[in-house]
Amino acid sequence: MQALVDAEESRKAAGAAEVVPAQGLESLEAKAGETVAASFASAHVSVIIPALNEADNLPAVLSRIPPWVHEVLLVDGNSEDDTVRVATFWWPSIRIVQQTGRGKGDALRAGMQSASGNILVMMDADGSMDPREIPGFVGALLAGADMAKGSRFLQGGGTSDMPVYRQFGNWCFVVLVRLLFGGRYSDLCYGYNAVWARDVPRFGLDCDGFEIETVINIRALRHGMRVAEVPSFESRRVYGTGRLRTIPDGWRVLKALLREAWNHHVRRSSQSEVPNSPAVAVQEAL
Repeated sequence: MQALVDAEESRKAAGAAEVVPAQGLESLEAKAGETVAASFASAHVSVIIPALNEADNLPAVLSRIPPWVHEVLLVDGNSEDDTVRVATFWWPSIRIVQQTGRGKGDALRAGMQSASGNILVMMDADGSMDPREIPGFVGALLAGADMAKGSRFLQGGGTSDMPVYRQFGNWCFVVLVRLLFGGRYSDLCYGYNAVWARDVPRFGLDCDGFEIETVINIRALRHGMRVAEVPSFESRRVYGTGRLRTIPDGWRVLKALLREAWNHHVRRSSQSEVPNSPAVAVQEAL
């Protein structure tokens, strides 16, 4: 009999423990959010945004960057519109880096050299990448990854700005990388990435165009870095016309890929790199 009484009291206690007032839940959620924000803030995240005449699109980008971000750097490619003025209006503490060369690759290298944060997040200025996804990239690095790369082809990701022929071209590049470098990427030519600042010298970046994203992804594989793919949705640019030229820029990507393959295999055969370096296990960041 006593056992039945004890069991009933335990059941009631368990049931009572499951009931939490709505105000209590809100308080718990707020505290959890504050803890996460504090953790991200302590990581000192720098967001690097290359821009060229993107005044109309910047409000959609800067207004959605998490407030715990350590710094935002706008690398201005000598814009002729109000890009700089709009940027400083929407993010007063933004750091303007004046690009001296040309091309997206050159702009990203300039931003990396100027950034002071421990984590560098790279994204576009046209509104196609959602800054609210930044916590996913930062969380992947804090969980142990060396690099977090966005993927439009993981569950939870997607794109509304990629015609079928470009999707096919991206798939061909992905297959080539798998064959030549042993990686298991699901996306290759997407510029939403995050890396630890301490690892930037390992990439040895030396390219100026849109192929820089491919080079970063391949060199991460070559160096055996731990790479986490993060689901990301690519929207259409808010205003204006994109500067990506499918055939010329696709050719640049292919040449960069083949050049990386040549250097990789020649160095391996001459044993100038660590032999039998393990293939990177690409994981989906949770």
